[in-house]
Amino acid sequence: MEPPQHNATRGSLLARRSEWREQVEDWCAGRSWHVRAPLLLWLAYVAMRHVADPLYTSLFGSLNLGLHEGGHLLFGYLPGDFLAVAGGTLLQLAAPVLSGVMFVRQPDYFAVTVCGAWLSTNLYNVAAYMADARTQELPLVTVGDGECVICHDWGYMLGQLGMLSLDTTLAGLVRVLAFIVMWSSLSAGGWMLWRMAHKQT
Repeated sequence: MEPPQHNATRGSLLARRSEWREQVEDWCAGRSWHVRAPLLLWLAYVAMRHVADPLYTSLFGSLNLGLHEGGHLLFGYLPGDFLAVAGGTLLQLAAPVLSGVMFVRQPDYFAVTVCGAWLSTNLYNVAAYMADARTQELPLVTVGDGECVICHDWGYMLGQLGMLSLDTTLAGLVRVLAFIVMWSSLSAGGWMLWRMAHKQT
């Protein structure tokens, strides 16, 4: 027998989920699925390419790279090398999350799922970079014309944390997370398109 507190918490979560679903369904009413379907199909193509090729880079690639390098510059003003190095990954992951929060507040729930897919492409990129920590075979981009002092973000960070030998294991876990985020986002987006089409009939 479950304790009353557990039942109350579970009931509250179910009620909140039901309320959230009703909000999304109401938002879908009157909106066109036709203009959003091509974008969802393209994102599904991107998702399949990422599964097939760990080094695949979509149209998001240039944006993600710019955010990554911008993160180094932004966090470079903070004391210590670790935050400056980690800043690239932090900003490229934070940007789609913050964008998703912005679209929740608007609201534009379909755009939230696009932000989820965008986040996934960044996670795939992080996984590829992380898996290269020991071998350091990937071609790297750095800001400025001078020679880099710390050339490989994840080689440095995992080395500092004493986890360098786990680079490929951690990368595999990040790829699993990227897969879950991507296909959860696409599933949610597909469901919204179905609700839009259903509301129009």
